[in-house]
This record gives sequence, structure tokens and C-alpha cells, in this order.
Amino acid sequence: MDGFDDPGIFFSDNFGGDEGQDEQYIHNTQTKKKFKDFLREFHEGMDYKYRDELKRHYNLSKYYIEVDVGDLANFDEELADKLRKAPSELLPLLETAATEVADEVTRPRPEGESEVKDIQVMLMDDSNPATIRDLKSDQMARLVKIPGIVIAASTIRAKATRITIQCRTCRAFVPNIAVKPGLEGYLLPRKCNTDQAGRPKCPVDPFFIVPEKCTCVDFQTLKLQEAPEAVPNGEMPRHLQLYCDRYLCDRVVPGNRVTIMGIYAIKKSAGVGKRGARDKVAVGIRNPYLRVVGIRVDMSGPGRSSAGSVTPMEEEEFRRLSTKPDIHEIIAKSIAPSIYGSLDIKKAISCLLFGGSRKRLPDGLTRRGDINVLLLGDPGTAKSQLLKFVENVSPIGVYTSGKGSSAAGLTASVMRDAATRNFVMEGGAMVLADGGVVCIDEFDKMREDDRVAIHEAMEQQTISIAKAGITTTLNSRCAVLAAANSVFGRWDDTKGEENIDFMPTILSRFDTIFIVKDEHSEQKDMTLAKHVMNVHMNALATTHTVSDGELEVNTLKKYIGYCRSKCGPRLSKEAAEKLKNRYVLMRNGARDHERESEKRNAIPITVRQLEAIIRISEAQAKMQLSPFATDVHVDEALRLFQVSTLDAAMSGDLSGTEGFTTAGDMEELSRVEKQLKRRFAIGSQVSEHAIIQDFTRQKYGERTVHKVLSLMIRRGEIQYRMQRKMLYRIK
Repeated sequence: MDGFDDPGIFFSDNFGGDEGQDEQYIHNTQTKKKFKDFLREFHEGMDYKYRDELKRHYNLSKYYIEVDVGDLANFDEELADKLRKAPSELLPLLETAATEVADEVTRPRPEGESEVKDIQVMLMDDSNPATIRDLKSDQMARLVKIPGIVIAASTIRAKATRITIQCRTCRAFVPNIAVKPGLEGYLLPRKCNTDQAGRPKCPVDPFFIVPEKCTCVDFQTLKLQEAPEAVPNGEMPRHLQLYCDRYLCDRVVPGNRVTIMGIYAIKKSAGVGKRGARDKVAVGIRNPYLRVVGIRVDMSGPGRSSAGSVTPMEEEEFRRLSTKPDIHEIIAKSIAPSIYGSLDIKKAISCLLFGGSRKRLPDGLTRRGDINVLLLGDPGTAKSQLLKFVENVSPIGVYTSGKGSSAAGLTASVMRDAATRNFVMEGGAMVLADGGVVCIDEFDKMREDDRVAIHEAMEQQTISIAKAGITTTLNSRCAVLAAANSVFGRWDDTKGEENIDFMPTILSRFDTIFIVKDEHSEQKDMTLAKHVMNVHMNALATTHTVSDGELEVNTLKKYIGYCRSKCGPRLSKEAAEKLKNRYVLMRNGARDHERESEKRNAIPITVRQLEAIIRISEAQAKMQLSPFATDVHVDEALRLFQVSTLDAAMSGDLSGTEGFTTAGDMEELSRVEKQLKRRFAIGSQVSEHAIIQDFTRQKYGERTVHKVLSLMIRRGEIQYRMQRKMLYRIK
């Protein structure tokens, strides 16, 4: 009867005991069970989406799963709402649930893999995104969705999820301490609690971390900038720091447009200035950042990745498109359809977008496959618009302007990192556009030494750097599309080659050089005016409709990406023979022209130009997904080369468009100029009125004298002095 009359002990706990913790534990267990039911049982028709995906990913050693919050809301709306409001509490439960379900669906596992790996859950949502400016304090610790552009990505580093610490004095371990995810960090305990008899007490702050016994995950920080179209007028774009871990690392590269799902969190701001001076004021102030739980890269538009997989249906459509006999015409028409005419320029640009074949020779040298195009000519001929369109439609496009870009900005710069004080290298526009197109506007306004910097990038397609102890070579396998005005602003035909202010070294690196002139012809002006009126009147309507024989921008972009990845054509034997003969003829023609005009051509015809024709032929073949470039492709390439570079090279002796068409007028101009130079000594000053009177007495036309004076002023030989009354000769 032992204990039969034991009255038992009843007590009351004034501090509430562990009931709260028990309730929390029960609540967590219930939530985890709901998540497990969702992952197991959610299905669309007979497709058990998440269960199958977990199994497939686990067998491929990809330990992650993407969950759509919309699907969770369809399954259990209350649970989805909780996940949106308290994601940092519920996400670990969802990940534990996913790990347990993965354990169930992958049994039996092979020998040595009995332990189940942790599964990372990434979230997606189809709701409307907010902007960086909408993130206020009431969004703190909630799930948010934000679009933007990634402008910087750090290297991948390790962060501890569980740490083991050891006391310096008594060598006692405190194992398996969980560290909060994100950029929060962990404060080590101040005192060691292990009391050992006969030993003095451990001092304050005795602990240090034992790195070998920590569990770590990869993490990376990104810098997100809001999209340019979301920035209000006259304001600077805002930035936000992002924290990615595990499988979210290396998902994006700088320049990608992304939509981010994340938890809006805070971290302690780094101490600034003198110690203690700021801390008293800024006790509760924290800096916001975004803990990323899902990334989606946008596939359409500028700066967006087009590396998305092509579906079998799209592939079939592309194959069908490539068999059309007039595919070159279709693609040329689809390039900037709102710009009238310039069909040959558009054909050259379409060749630039598709590119030739890059060749690696047996001795280790490479020949570039990218085509470079230069548009030279009058203002108002839609050069910049073509450049903007190419930036939109190329797989990777970077647009810069001549005056606003330096040599370091185009190639690469070496900077000192603010955090580590080491030198780091940052790639410029040519490096960022690796595999795409660099559009350089106002090419003639660039400083000469900046222009020299891109010589190597245009021909060898590498950028070599030897600065501040960093010696390296970067790849810049990109095509260059440049637009420039002539020396005098407009193309002046009386001057011939003086319009072109580039060195032969840079001109020989361009495969095709177009001289775009603003010709006066009533019929052409009429058609052009009608076209411009149509574009302006139907501005809204034309965004949706695509006229016959044209491709949509997205289709064109995908087709370009598909052709570039799938096809690398070579020249056929007959085509090679034909090209050889034509090249010799071209060299002879250029030589004869030089002999006749007794001047060297500003645009040289060299072996590079022969390679240019080969590349254009290959690009033509690539548009048709054909493995060999045939006679037809070579003929078209030769024609394009003829209307562009050869015409530009021979443009030295063309007569002008500005009213001086006859040879007599040209002769009169040069006669006046010679006489003026003879009588007007360098360093002397004469009134303009006296010069004009003097020449009109000799029966020369007043207009001719004015024309000669304006040309000499433009060339910088004379200049006005004393309120434009006197002329002063400089050279």
C-alpha cells in the first residue's frame, strides 16, 4: 500500500510557467502539418505539382523547390495570409515541412545517403509589385515584391547558420547555437556559466567561435536600383541592398532586370565617426535591407536576359521561318519599322545582330565573329533611333554616348574598395556587353585617346589591363554599332575626304561604313513626311499591330538568340574562290582610284575588309540556319560592302549638294581661296567688308566670297574679331 495515502503536492507558479511556450510549440506543429498537407496534396488535375517537383529536384541534387503563394492561398487562405504577414516565422516551418516531405517521397535512398538534405523553399507570387519608394516602416518584416535592375553583385561568401563557441579559460564548448538568417549577426554571451571546483571564475567576454564546428551556407549581397521608368521626373533612382543565400546565389548578373520577392528586414547600421558620439543618438535606428526569398529574371525589353529556354513550338516556328526565301528582307523590315527607308543600313544592322562565326585557329589564336558598323552622316537621319532600337532588340545591349564616356568607362577601371581598402576591378560598357552589342552615339565627339582605348576591344575582342598591381585580360566579345557626324556637322561634298575625321586605324576595324546623307528630292520628302505623320497619328495603335512581312520585337529577339546559339556557318569552296577574285579586283580598283586622285584613301581597303565580307556572308547564312555560306550569301555581302564602305572610300571627288554642282563653280571657289590666302598674310587683320568689296570689283560673285570665308572659318584658318567686323588669319 506504499503511497496509497500520499496526498500529492499542489503548487501555483506565479510566473505563468511554460504554458506560452507549449502553446507556441503546438501552434508551430499544427502549422507545419498544414504545410506538409499542402505540399503532399496540392494538385491541378492529376498533376501533384509540388510532390513531383520535390522528387525530381532531389534526385537531380538540387535541394530547393519554388512555391507559388497563389497556390497556397487556393489551398488554405488563412495560412497564405499568415505567411505574407509573418514570413520570418513561417518560412523555417515551411522548409522543415518540405524536408520531411522530401524524406517521404525519396525513400528508399541509396547507400550512404540515408540522411535527408535540407530543402530551401523559394516563393513566387503573381500579385502586383510595389516600388522601392513604397517601402515604409509598416511593411517591416512582411513579404514584399519589388521590380528593379541589379547594378552590383558581391562575391559569394559563407555565413554560419549554427555556431559552436568555446571559452578561452576553461575550454568548455557551447555547441549548436542557431544564428538568425539575414545580415543580423549574433552577439556572443558575456559570461561563461561553467563552474568548476577549485578554479577561478572565467573573465568577462571569454568566448570565441570555433570555425571548424560551424555549419555554413553560401550568401551574396546584391544592390538593386529602381527601374528608370519608375523614377519620378528630376529625382535620382533609389537603391536597396539585397541578401541572397544558398541556391539564390549567382541567379543574376549586374544589368539584369528582376522582380524580387523578399522579407523587408533591418540590420544594425555600421558605426560612423568617433566611437560613442553617434551611438547615444542613434540607439534604435536601423538600416533596411531585403532578405530575398525568390528571384524572377524578366525576359523582354532592354537589359533583360533572353537566355530563356525556347519551347518546342517556338523552335518549330523558327525552323519554318528560316526556310522562307526572303527571310533577310523580313528581318531587315522588322528592324525599327517606324523609321522610313535606309533598307541597306537595316540589312547591315541585321547582320550585326546575328553575327558571323567566331573561329579558334589550331595555333590558339582567335578570329572575331562580331560585325562592327559605323554610320556617318547628317543630323536628323534617325541614326540615334536605330541605335536605341538595337539596344532593345539585342540579347545584351549597352548604350553610351561619346562625350559622356571615358576610356575607363568603356573598357575597365581599377578602383579601391571602400570596405576592404584593396584594389578591385570594375568592367566597363564593353565588358558588360560581352555576347551582345555596344551602341556608341556621338562617336566623333569622343576624345582621341579614349577612342584609342577601344581599338583592342574591337579587333582582338579582349581588354588587357595592367594597373595598380592588377594584370589581367577581360573578354569583350561584342559588336560595335557607332554613329557619328562629319567634321562640319553636315556632310560637305566640296571637301570630300576632309569630312571624315577618323584615323585609318579605327576605320579599318569597322566592317561596314555607311555615309548617310540627307538628300533633297521632292518625291522622297513627300513619302517621308507622310510616313512621319502616320507614325505620330497612330502612335497608340501601332504599338499593338504588326504589319505583314514583319516580326514582333520579342519574336525577333528570341530568333536572334536561337540562331546565335544553334548555328555557326562556314564558307563553301565555291564562295571562297569567288571572294578571292573579287577582293583582288577591289584592291586594284582602290589603287587606281588613289592613282587618279593622287591622294591616299581615308578609308583603307585591307585584309580586314576581306574578313568583313566573310563575316557578313556567315551572318546571312545564320539567318537561314544554314551550315554553309554559299555564292548567294557572298553576292549579298559584296553588294552590302559595295554600297557602304567602298562608296565611302571613293567619296573623295563627289560634287556637292549645296548648290555647287558644276565643275566651274568648284574651280571658282578654289581660285578665290588661293587669291585670298596669297593676299591675306598669317597673323594679319582685315575688315570683312573690304575683302568682299575687293573681290566684287574683280567680278567675283558676293555669294562665292561668303562661301569661301565660311569654309575657312569652319576649318579654323581665320576667325572673327571686334564684333565680327574684322577677320584675323590664324593659319
